[in-house]
Amino acid sequence: MYGGITRGTFPVVRVEREPALLRFTVGLNDQLVEGLQVGASVSIDGVCQTVVSMDGHHVVFEAIRETLDKTTLDTLTLDARVSVERSLRAGDEIGGHELAGHVIGTGQVRAAVHEGHVHDLQIAVPQAWMKYILHKGFIAVDGSSLTVGEIDPAGGFALHLIPETLRLTNLGRKQPGDRVNIELDARTVAIVDTVERVLAERQRAGT
Repeated sequence: MYGGITRGTFPVVRVEREPALLRFTVGLNDQLVEGLQVGASVSIDGVCQTVVSMDGHHVVFEAIRETLDKTTLDTLTLDARVSVERSLRAGDEIGGHELAGHVIGTGQVRAAVHEGHVHDLQIAVPQAWMKYILHKGFIAVDGSSLTVGEIDPAGGFALHLIPETLRLTNLGRKQPGDRVNIELDARTVAIVDTVERVLAERQRAGT
């Protein structure tokens, strides 16, 4: 479980590709490796990944085909920088909203505005996801817990980014055409699906 508060971006120092498998190494800092063990979960660009080995500050992860098909990890390259968050521990403050690191798929940056203190992104997503994406609701983009801005019911939403988010993530460098990892708010999904199921059952019962 994660809180959607990215701790910074860190370099990918090694990439190995095998059939249906990506093995990659990220160079972390003292704070992020403290107490980290093989088998622990770490969010990499919003994707829950398991530590498979460690060598000092260099931490190795493996992404399988299912992950590569649904996320941006399939395009990971040497010297790229990825957003990182350690999993929450009991008693940790949740500064964003609860995340599982289970990315539903990717969205695409439709437009990016970076003018003065204005840093806005327009993200295109499948229209089928829009019933779960609400104005002023929660969404996770590349692992960062963010507030949804204006929405396009046809398939998209806006993000209005603050300086701290820009400092700790890659979002300020996104350009039109770039893909981003999307995790929907699990509570919203549960509520919407439950309401739809109850209404459908009532409609069947009334026929």
